[in-house]
Amino acid sequence: MGALDRGRAHRGVGRRLPLALGGLHPPKLRAGHPGVSAPVLLTGAGGFVGGAVLERLLGAGFEVRALVRGPETATRVGCAGAQPVIGDILDGDDLVTAMRGCELVFHVAGLNKMCLPDPAPLMRTNVDGSVSVVRAAARAGVRRIVYTSSAATLDSAPEPGRPDGGPHRFLSEYARSKYEAERQVLELAPRLGVELVCLNPASVQGPGRTTGTARWLIRYANGRLHWLVDAPVSLVDIVDCAEAHLLAATRGEPLHPYVISGSTQRISEMVHTLGTVAGRTYPLRFLPAGPAVAAASVAGFGFRAAGRRAPVCREMLRTLAHGHAYDGAPAARELGFTYTPLEETLRRALAWYIENGHVRAGAAAA
Repeated sequence: MGALDRGRAHRGVGRRLPLALGGLHPPKLRAGHPGVSAPVLLTGAGGFVGGAVLERLLGAGFEVRALVRGPETATRVGCAGAQPVIGDILDGDDLVTAMRGCELVFHVAGLNKMCLPDPAPLMRTNVDGSVSVVRAAARAGVRRIVYTSSAATLDSAPEPGRPDGGPHRFLSEYARSKYEAERQVLELAPRLGVELVCLNPASVQGPGRTTGTARWLIRYANGRLHWLVDAPVSLVDIVDCAEAHLLAATRGEPLHPYVISGSTQRISEMVHTLGTVAGRTYPLRFLPAGPAVAAASVAGFGFRAAGRRAPVCREMLRTLAHGHAYDGAPAARELGFTYTPLEETLRRALAWYIENGHVRAGAAAA
């Protein structure tokens, strides 16, 4: 059973439910239509994906409330055209107040980090926070949640000799937290009478991203990346990811996972594509996965012992070496959008890196 099949199996995808579930129907909101009167709530508007979803919703004519944690983000989303509401996804009362009058919630907020000395914040934010959002939605009378999970949940597998319902192995604590969050909200939402549409994006890239895979791309564009491990990797353009969220609001089936993934290339091919776009390619040394993961383990242990977050650690290299090859075609077909070609994504990302000082001017073509 492949990674994609394993991911589908743990959700019980055979239970493909119609849009009407127990008398509920998706909110009849249409982008730019005069009938769009009910506001929608967005969590995570200050983040990379959430910010893009905010921009897409506002561009489509929605009235957006954005749950934010502090005044700086509140000012930023307010200037963009949203109504900021300061609160915490772990506080049910904050959420109910923010959701009142909404039929639709986009829950994008989450913590996406690796190499943390303590993984507890991942579980609090991704698991407890997501459960809190679903419970609050039921209290506030919200009909539908578009929930941002992760394609990382597809890479989990039962431990050897254990049944599918037994303990799972995970490539990272981040993957563990997203898997557990998704499992809990998919079980909880129908019990509470809330429709939940689940999106599972692959690695989201484009202008504005500087972490994760983007770190390696930026180092390569600066001529400072000299070694890496080679494996397949699936990416999706940030614009496509935001579009999928918008479409899921009215076209998505509850409890049916939508894998949002555009291009899949080996890392060696991807950096060559970036080099071609940048006008500069140079050879990399691709290390065997075993030694690379072992070296990262030693480095990560040293940083953890000092109570610091390591720049490279075992789970990061293990995830990279494992590789990912997700099939996002069904989601694009069912929701009704097309993926941006990888070369175009990298071209826009590179222009943004240079404009914002992440890549030295002239370095890409040196």
